[in-house]
Amino acid sequence: MAGRDPEYAIRRAVNLQDWADLTFLHWRVDAGAVQQRLPRGLEVEVLDGDAWLAVVPFRMRDVRMPGLPAHPRWSTFPECNVRTYVRGPGGRTGVWFFRLVCPRRSFVRAMRLVGLPYVHAASSAVRAPDGVHTYAFAGLGTDRDERFEAHTTVGPAIADADRSELLDALTGRWGTWGRVGRRLVHVPVEHPPWPLHDARVELTALPCDVAGLELPPGAPLVHFSPGVSTRVGSPRLVQDR
Repeated sequence: MAGRDPEYAIRRAVNLQDWADLTFLHWRVDAGAVQQRLPRGLEVEVLDGDAWLAVVPFRMRDVRMPGLPAHPRWSTFPECNVRTYVRGPGGRTGVWFFRLVCPRRSFVRAMRLVGLPYVHAASSAVRAPDGVHTYAFAGLGTDRDERFEAHTTVGPAIADADRSELLDALTGRWGTWGRVGRRLVHVPVEHPPWPLHDARVELTALPCDVAGLELPPGAPLVHFSPGVSTRVGSPRLVQDR
């Protein structure tokens, strides 16, 4: 289930990834509108009275197979995902990605084989000397040439005692759902609890929509994490579609 601690231990990881310098941007959205965009078999998860749409830019780092070193010129790159939170068969919670963007064509092809909607687009994620994290991505909107650009200023760390149940539910997700052909696929993930910070963001470029969904007016919830080391388990076909 969603929450601060991993749902299960992955005994045999098929891939190792470090996720670094993440900004979590969360907007409240209408649950019915999100449900219309989900495949059969998945139900939008309502948290604190609403569905949530998230945009999460970060740096993927040291992507590698267990037992092998990361390729120094290939394994680190910026990524951004557009996502919501769902319940699948058996009530298992997880992430549904509407879109994932990165600049590595080979990684995009590999991830599409397990049902994740990756697209290739220009991307960057850098940390300035003053500590501000700047992210710039194309490919998030219906018009793939529109840019998303955000500048995150990191605030103080959030103590464990101050973390709300909502915050842990929005960030602590231990698997994702994908779709291969007519079947749902579940991909489990394990990592330590997120170290989280308060943060503020300046959005200097925002598409008219993200992955075909209109963002509501108003500022998002903003949180930052320096990152975690992640173990990815084997994808599992779940049910006929």
